Amino acid sequence: MSSRVRMGARLLLAGAVVAGYVALHLALGAGAELRDQDRFRDVPARAAAFTAALDRAGGTAPPAGIRTGAAWFRDHAPAGRSRSTVLAAADAAGAGRIPEARARAAGLTAEVRRERAERARAAAASCAATLWWAVPAVVLLVPALWLRRRRRAGAAEVVEVVGRFAPRQPWWRRPVYVVACGLGYVLFAVGALSAQTAQQQGYKMPLAAQLTLLCAGLAALGAGVLILRHARPRAVRGAAQALRADGRRPVLYLRSFADDADAAEVDDGTFVNLHSREEQLAGALGAVGPVITVGRPGEPLPRLGAARFYLPLDDWQPTILRLMEVSRLIVLRLGPGDGLWWEVEQARTTQPAGKLVLLAGGHPGTGERLDAHLPVPSGLDAVVPEDPWTTAVVVFGPGWVPRVHPVGPASGTRPRRGALARHAAGVLRALRGTSAALTPTHHLARTLQAALACTGIRTRRMAWRATLATQASLGRGAALVTALGLLAWLGYRTLRFLGG
Repeated sequence: MSSRVRMGARLLLAGAVVAGYVALHLALGAGAELRDQDRFRDVPARAAAFTAALDRAGGTAPPAGIRTGAAWFRDHAPAGRSRSTVLAAADAAGAGRIPEARARAAGLTAEVRRERAERARAAAASCAATLWWAVPAVVLLVPALWLRRRRRAGAAEVVEVVGRFAPRQPWWRRPVYVVACGLGYVLFAVGALSAQTAQQQGYKMPLAAQLTLLCAGLAALGAGVLILRHARPRAVRGAAQALRADGRRPVLYLRSFADDADAAEVDDGTFVNLHSREEQLAGALGAVGPVITVGRPGEPLPRLGAARFYLPLDDWQPTILRLMEVSRLIVLRLGPGDGLWWEVEQARTTQPAGKLVLLAGGHPGTGERLDAHLPVPSGLDAVVPEDPWTTAVVVFGPGWVPRVHPVGPASGTRPRRGALARHAAGVLRALRGTSAALTPTHHLARTLQAALACTGIRTRRMAWRATLATQASLGRGAALVTALGLLAWLGYRTLRFLGG
């Protein structure tokens, strides 16, 4: 499934969810209107009995019919003018002001008739509004579900390969920890904003207010970090889930397990950044397809970044070869380990040249060992490292001729961009001074974008995705909390309707 079709499917589903949510609220309102209309069925007869009781009243002692009628209207009649009129007339009669009570109830029959017609029109309007929103929800939901089924069918082959090695988890595990992540993101973002405000604007506040804001911000920040540290690894999708949700052919990310510690580091330079280097890299490569990788055997929780699956130590090569076949792109981080260089050789001998991307880091002797697998020298050892984690991106042209792209702030050539992209870049440059300095993974993503363009894979969003991965904390937390708030509101109205 292409990125445009996938985006269209998501927009259709989002539209169906919004329309369905509004339709549910309108349906609750329509149900309340219809229930009130049903309750109003007995109001004309009760109003006539109440008026007759007033007409029979004499002296200062109101008959029991007045009290009975008022009690019925108080307990059963829906709120409206007729109910208020009966209660006011009953109060006057109870005080012995029978003429005043008769005057108040003089137009009760006409009020009941008019209110009954108004309620019928309101119920019809509510039902019509519900239908106007429910029909688009169904109309949008049908193609969204069809595209979802098509997306899952397109990923069925690779899901079957990976699904055999995905650990089983209880169905409730991920939703619970996703909610916990939302709370953690909000606490982290609010705490960071409070601490920054106390630091930058504290001179405008009384000392006690500044200290309170700072301490509260640091406490919220610490609580958010603790919650996220516990919840985020438990809320991530496994490889099979990520492939089903995306539907595109995957990006197979291969690396030495010894590099996991460096990939898990969080780069400084951004105001709100909880995302490791591998998370940012997976966000950038997500422009091409869902990123999957082999998890370290025996790790208690998956590391954050590429979606993990776990292969047996004694029989992993056939699965890797099969995944190389079905993947759109193979991104391989060079490093130590004979298994890794076996993967390099298998990719070079069994896959097209444009499908393999190599990431070179600070491991000594990498260039010499790579040249042993290539028809011409790569010149990788001549690259001066800007960042020890990734110094260069290597792609291949026809005949497996290597093209080395050094990673750095000025590396690569920028593709041509339209007016919208230029304006967006200007906004990013304006925000850099206040919110973030670009991380090394942003420069890696720019280099990857330029390198992939040389192989015919053109994506204009890789660098943006790497940068926005570091800025997504506040948005994710706000979105999750907003969604929970909307669901709670709908649940509250539903309980009120059922209890009414």
